[in-house]
Amino acid sequence: MTKRDWLEIKARVAGTLADTVADLMEQLGALSVTWQDAADSPILEPKPGERRLWPDTEVTGLFTKDADKEAILSTLTAILGDHVPLAALDLEDQDWVRAWMDNFKPLQCASNLWICPSWCTPPDPGAAVVMLDPGLAFGTGTHPTTFLCLKRLAALRFTGKRIIDYGCGSGILAIAALKLGAASALGVDIDEQALIASRDNATRNGVAERLSLFLSPAQQPQEKAPVVVANILAGPLTELEPVLASLCESDGTLLLSGLLDEQADEICEAYARDFLPVYREVREGWALLELKRLSQA
Repeated sequence: MTKRDWLEIKARVAGTLADTVADLMEQLGALSVTWQDAADSPILEPKPGERRLWPDTEVTGLFTKDADKEAILSTLTAILGDHVPLAALDLEDQDWVRAWMDNFKPLQCASNLWICPSWCTPPDPGAAVVMLDPGLAFGTGTHPTTFLCLKRLAALRFTGKRIIDYGCGSGILAIAALKLGAASALGVDIDEQALIASRDNATRNGVAERLSLFLSPAQQPQEKAPVVVANILAGPLTELEPVLASLCESDGTLLLSGLLDEQADEICEAYARDFLPVYREVREGWALLELKRLSQA
């Protein structure tokens, strides 16, 4: 018989009901409630002030070991109806920190580039290795958009050149570029926490003196660069075309990601005035675009 240290109860509901079910679980004694995608559905960009959940959302409540499982399930069924799938799981206590750490392994993005958590030994010391732990800012390399950017950066030749990472998040792309041979990098983000994370990660990787950080929109780099990368979302990317064009040197390279494959053509049209598309790669429905900056008069 499985020992129970915790009780986990899951309900699969429409996203519109997720908050209601979460509130109900809390009223029934849940210590925490989490949401996750129940059907592998991407979330597209929300409108300002909007918070979207997946169309099919799995709501999970964590209860103490002495919680009355049958009573909780009975109450949920009585309120939600017996058409709502419910599941209960008895959990044994464990080293949750170790379990969390075990989810993150060294990630090879290219033959010459690895992303490695600090508690792991780099598999290939001869390659460029970015030591990076999961944190508050976006970007650990595991998401398809970040992976695509890292893979493409590793294929570019920019040794001794400057790179601009617009929407730098954790700083992973700028740091990877520096590890791959860039002379300097400029990171821009609208979130001060992202800049703190970028600075900490750059220090951990020994490249902080070559990374300059800017808080947008109050600050903007004045320098241009031969390589500019922006891993954001399709809507902001469309709006940022004039800004990114102003930062990219003539005949320079612009890498765009954070967009779905079906959004790529629209992005190319938005950038057609200043850029020529030269490369496109798709991973799990997400796209990366490489554009060439047209010569400037």
